[in-house]
Amino acid sequence: MTLTQFITFLLIGVGLSFDSFAVSVSCGLMKQEIKFKQAVLVAGSLAFFQAMFPVIGWFFGKTIHDLISSIDHWIAFGLLSVVGVKMVIEGIKPEGVLKKFDPLKLRVLIGLSVATSIDALVVGLSYGFLEVPILLPIIVIGSVTFIASMLGMLFGKNIPAKRSHQSIILGGIILIAMGVKFLVEHLWF
Repeated sequence: MTLTQFITFLLIGVGLSFDSFAVSVSCGLMKQEIKFKQAVLVAGSLAFFQAMFPVIGWFFGKTIHDLISSIDHWIAFGLLSVVGVKMVIEGIKPEGVLKKFDPLKLRVLIGLSVATSIDALVVGLSYGFLEVPILLPIIVIGSVTFIASMLGMLFGKNIPAKRSHQSIILGGIILIAMGVKFLVEHLWF
């Protein structure tokens, strides 16, 4: 693996972690008395799903790769761009009223984890199309998400909700840029 590949995986991990970061900020705002062990549980769940969904997508992508190998780079570009644009749109929506919820309830925690990981499934699908080995990306994505989630909860009391929206926009822009990078690499290099 090259340094460029590692940086790409890291940037994708950062881009994907912004949803989890925003959710964690909300968790910190809603559950100000959260203990370290509870925060690790929330961050661990978010990171686990964020790391496992690309594996599922990767398996599907590898399975159908031969059928679409001539256009796989366009599909990867399209999928990453759609997710990135969706994140940007979510980030510019007006602030809603925060509802009281308990992120420590299993049903809520799994729901938050799955909801923030759908875009990671699409990224894994792209990796499968492009036949990218999946082990390092999932380690990077899971680690970055865990750290971002812990920081989000830690700073949840001090970061205004507007900042979490800005982080979602930045994450979307990063995913769009990675889609463009994949497309450029396959068309011209």
